[in-house]
Amino acid sequence: MAEAPNRETGQAKPRKIKYRKAKASWNPAMQAIPVSGIRRLVNMASSMKDVIHLSIGQPDLPTPKHIIDAYVDALNAGQTGYTMDAGLPELLVALRDYYGRRYNRKLTRDNILITSGATEAMYLALSATSAPGRQFIVTDPSFLLYAPLIRMNGGEVKYVPTRAENNHQLDPDDVIRAMGSRTFALVLNNPNNPTGAVYPRSTVETILEECAYRGIQVYADEVYDHLIFDDDDFASVLNCSMDLDNIMCISSFSKTYSMAGLRVGWVISSQAAIKSLRRYHMFTTSVANTPAQFAGVAALTGDQQCVKDMVDIYRERRDKVVELIDQTPYMTGYKPGGAFFAFPDLPPHVDGSDLALRMLKETGVCVVPGDAFGEECTNALRISFSTTCERLEEAFDRVIPWMAKQQL
Repeated sequence: MAEAPNRETGQAKPRKIKYRKAKASWNPAMQAIPVSGIRRLVNMASSMKDVIHLSIGQPDLPTPKHIIDAYVDALNAGQTGYTMDAGLPELLVALRDYYGRRYNRKLTRDNILITSGATEAMYLALSATSAPGRQFIVTDPSFLLYAPLIRMNGGEVKYVPTRAENNHQLDPDDVIRAMGSRTFALVLNNPNNPTGAVYPRSTVETILEECAYRGIQVYADEVYDHLIFDDDDFASVLNCSMDLDNIMCISSFSKTYSMAGLRVGWVISSQAAIKSLRRYHMFTTSVANTPAQFAGVAALTGDQQCVKDMVDIYRERRDKVVELIDQTPYMTGYKPGGAFFAFPDLPPHVDGSDLALRMLKETGVCVVPGDAFGEECTNALRISFSTTCERLEEAFDRVIPWMAKQQL
C-alpha cells in the first residue's frame, strides 16, 4: 500500500492501489500443440503402483560400454565447452564416412548439421519452412511431433491414412493422389512410429521420384533405421534419391545405440539447406551436448556387434508381442517390420482412448491410445515392446482375460 501527502495538512495518508493480475500472453500458435496422449497416460500411471509400461518409445537396453567410456573420457578431458555450431568436427567426419560407406553416397561435412536429438532436427526443418499456404503430407497415424509443428507455423496438414489390414504399409499411389498445387513437403517416417511399418524400396523410390518431379520437399525421419527385423536392405532416402536438393534426412543415436538421454541427432541435406539451418540452429540450442558428441564418434567408429545384438533382442520381442496380440480378444494385429512398436486395431466403433484408460486403471498395464497419433486411428492402441519378453507376458496375462470380459 502506497502513501500520498494530504493537500491540507501535508501529512501522509494511506492510498489504495489496485494491481491487475498479469496473464501470460501466449502466442495463438500454441493452440496447435495438443496435450500429449502419451504423457496423459504416463502421468496418471506415475501415481499408481505395480504398473507395467508398454507405452514409452525409449530403449530399455543399456548403452554399450565403449560409448559410456568415451563420454566419461570427454568429461575428464575437459571437453565441456561449445563445439562449432555445425557440430564436433570429428563427429561430422565420422557421420560423413559412415553414411558414405552404408549408402555408397558421396557426402561432405557441409552436408551435415549436428542437433540436440532428432527432435530438434525435425523442429528446425519444419518450423523453418512451414508457412500459410503451404501444405504438408503426413501419414495417419504418425509421430505426434510433425502436425503441431507444421500448424503452429501456419502450414496445413494433409493426412494419408494407412491400415492395419495392410500392415500399415504406405501406398505410393495414395501419396501421389494427395499431392496438389499447394503441396510443399512430405514427412516420411521410415520405419514408422507408431506402427513399426518398414517401407520397401519400391515405395520409397516411387514417392521420391514424384516429389523430385514436382519440386516437393521430403523430410525423412529415419531414427529407427537400424531396427529392421526382416530385411537388411533398408531403403533410406539417401540411397533412393538422385540428389539432396529436396531431401532432409534426419536421424540420431537415441534408438540405435540406446543413447536417448544424451540428445545427439543430425540432419543430412544439400549444402545450401544446411547453411540455412545452421543459422537457425544458432538461435535455438546453439550446439548439441559436447561430451555426448564424442560418445557419438565412439558409437560410429567402434564395433557394431552391439547394434546387431540389440536388434536380435528386439526381433525376439517383436515375435512375442505379435503372438500375444493374436491371443487377445478384440485386437487385430499384424507383423511390424521395425522400430519397437505394434499398433493393433480394436473394433471400428471402440474408443481406444477410453479403453486404454480403463485398462490402466483396472489392470495396471499402460499403453497409448491411437488418437495420440492421428485422426483415422481412434480405435487403435500403440504397444511398445521395448521391455523384456517376461514383462510382455506378464502384461498380457493381465490384459487377455480383462479383454475377454469386455462387451465391445
